[in-house]
Amino acid sequence: MWLRRLTVLGAGLLLLLLGTTAPASAHAALRQTDPADGTVVRTAPRQVTLTFTESVGLLTDSLRVYDPQNRRVRTGEADHAAGRSDTVRVRLPAKLGTGTYTVAWRVVSADSHPVSGALTFSVGKRTATATSVLPDRAENRATTSLYNIARYLAYLAVALLLGPAAFVAYCRPPRPAHLRTPVVAAWGTLFASTIALFLLRAPYEEGTAPTTAFALSALSRTTTTRPGELLLTRLALLLLAGACALALRRWRRRIPRRAALATAAILSVALALTWAASEHASAGLQVPVAITSATLHLLAMAAWLGGLTALLLTLRRIAPDSAALPARTVTRFSRLAFVSVTVLVVTGVYQSWRGLGSWQALTDTTYGRILLAKLAAVTLLLAAASRSRRWTTRLAGLTTARDRDRVPEPAGGPPLPPEPAPSPAPSPDAHHLRRWVPAEMGVGIVVLVLTTLLTSTLPGRAAAEAAESGTATTGIPVASVTTIPFDVGTPGGQGKVQITLDAGRVGTNSVQAVVYGPDGGLSAVPELRITFTLPAQRIGPLDTGVTDRGGYWAADAFNLPIPGTWTMKVTVRVSEVDQVTVAKTVRVVR
Repeated sequence: MWLRRLTVLGAGLLLLLLGTTAPASAHAALRQTDPADGTVVRTAPRQVTLTFTESVGLLTDSLRVYDPQNRRVRTGEADHAAGRSDTVRVRLPAKLGTGTYTVAWRVVSADSHPVSGALTFSVGKRTATATSVLPDRAENRATTSLYNIARYLAYLAVALLLGPAAFVAYCRPPRPAHLRTPVVAAWGTLFASTIALFLLRAPYEEGTAPTTAFALSALSRTTTTRPGELLLTRLALLLLAGACALALRRWRRRIPRRAALATAAILSVALALTWAASEHASAGLQVPVAITSATLHLLAMAAWLGGLTALLLTLRRIAPDSAALPARTVTRFSRLAFVSVTVLVVTGVYQSWRGLGSWQALTDTTYGRILLAKLAAVTLLLAAASRSRRWTTRLAGLTTARDRDRVPEPAGGPPLPPEPAPSPAPSPDAHHLRRWVPAEMGVGIVVLVLTTLLTSTLPGRAAAEAAESGTATTGIPVASVTTIPFDVGTPGGQGKVQITLDAGRVGTNSVQAVVYGPDGGLSAVPELRITFTLPAQRIGPLDTGVTDRGGYWAADAFNLPIPGTWTMKVTVRVSEVDQVTVAKTVRVVR
């Protein structure tokens, strides 16, 4: 009953998270670009260069450039700058026309997750552009959901594969045949999920539909990438582990126990490395230490969560009075759980420090907030584990006392008459342990889900670095460009003002304004004022504080506090006495 409820709870929690989670956040953040995002350059640049916070891999069509009419610009093939794996570039045609150009990019970060975004630059002057979010480079929700489901299943399966194996090898329960079926099921789930991850790898990177997974070009490319190689290595290790398990079952008496345990340990570490070498630990600072920590963290998680599962299944098969459970099994599992918890705490603290970078990132970044939720769940898990350890210790003492109280047959003389067998009374310790182990497993599944979610989230250290450089970390930023005509009612007093609000979202924005005269050319005016008002909330007017920058007006930092339909008012003074105020609504989103 408890096992069925726990399975339903875990499956429901996974589906809930996968159904409501947005696409995975980028792990490599854009640090700087040349030309800088939103700038106006006098002459057309010869190339566009993007620098990220970590090394990135290129896709078939990583960088695309679009002109103001949303037409693809013919460019050279994107490549890395000389000796810089964190910098990519693409050469532009010799002559670009006047106007605003959009660069859409999509690369793969060092920890195997795709990164996408866009930037704009203008040649000569800013112009309205038809380019917005590019559907052919956006995340494919079906592919992302299937890929995430496979990742969650793989994490759960490796815990249910390695944990019971460690439980049998170290705790030595009596007649462990009942654990064979769940271990085989975990092996099959991990094998199937790994195949799914390999097939979906190319569509996940490219942002295409799942139907492209079987394309020969996609499969060939995946086999040449580091994530693809690690997935193939995982499949090979699983096949080798399966072969070793069959050989051990067939020739158990011929294979030394130490050799079998050493082989199992080597395969377990190698299997855990296929995760550590492809996630957060593979990029950033202290990579060798981070990979070691991540490997130990995964193995400890598997030993604890998988061992709990094996203990629960064993408790369900023993007699009601727990006499069939040897004291050494209970005692050894208590030691195994204690060591696992210690390793989890030490490695978890290190990985948290490495991912956050500062205390402020705990509350200011998504990574930090998920980490806080994980810490809360770990606290509950430690409380449940402490209670389970208490009942485990008492149960071990009970079984030891029963073994000691058995009266041996005396040496010499007639045997003692057998004592009447007492009626089997249920052990309160076993009863409480049966109740607390499922609770501990339930919280452990929550911790496992949050851990997997952390691997899909931009680390706080990278988010802070990207924020300091003023670049967007995720999504495709699109500046809001508004053109407002004006007429002061005097000869030559007509024209228009083009205002660019970058990024046109809640928070800090930059404002640039260019004034055009009646002939369409740039016009110098003695005064320009731009304000924003939100009538629905009675907010404003908020003055942008634009100043004359020699040919255009700008404000580097203007804050829009909340989303909504704002009224932008522009006051243009063309002479000492002639001025006019015009208005237009602007939609501001989060």
